[in-house]
Amino acid sequence: MTETSNSSKTDKALMVFLRNPEAGKVKTRLAEGVGDQQALAAYQHMLDHTRQVAEAVQADRFVFYTDWIDRSDGFSDQLFRKYVQCHGDLGARMEFAFSIPFKMGGYKQVQIIGSDIPALTAEIVEAGFAALGEHDYTLGPARDGGYYLLGMTRWQRHLFSDMPWSTDRVLAETKARIEKDGSTVHLLPELDDVDTEADWVAAGRPGAL
Repeated sequence: MTETSNSSKTDKALMVFLRNPEAGKVKTRLAEGVGDQQALAAYQHMLDHTRQVAEAVQADRFVFYTDWIDRSDGFSDQLFRKYVQCHGDLGARMEFAFSIPFKMGGYKQVQIIGSDIPALTAEIVEAGFAALGEHDYTLGPARDGGYYLLGMTRWQRHLFSDMPWSTDRVLAETKARIEKDGSTVHLLPELDDVDTEADWVAAGRPGAL
């Protein structure tokens, strides 16, 4: 299911991965410390921030929802092509997402970002696209050992299968797979994502009620 009202104007595609914001279903580890409603408010705040970052980037924009396309959220149908993520683990869902802009044709640089990075800026995302002019991949390292951004110049499925998702080995394993086949990767600044109450406090309690 998709909205395709915005036409391609560039060879760059930026994809946003998000969860439909519902109390008790988003930021569950954060909710263990602050409650469902506060976790929802924090996540909604980070979603709004991510949308603003994406809107400031010079690229065609895609947004992938976990469950349904929300026509009433702030992600404009005129600015974002909208899809529902496929079933499966995170790797399967990301592999599917990357396949769409590459199979559409015309896109030479595709990046995906998460929706829980308070310090993410449009300048960082733009730097990722600039790096893809000289490198095969870009990675935005998260301090927990994962990554908040992944970019590539062609669809590569081997980065997603049998990955130890939700562990501190994701970044290292991804980087090792990239370098194993002789490809090059540019690392962006290391940032924090927000998963726990400690992360939330360290980030300045974004979206605090």
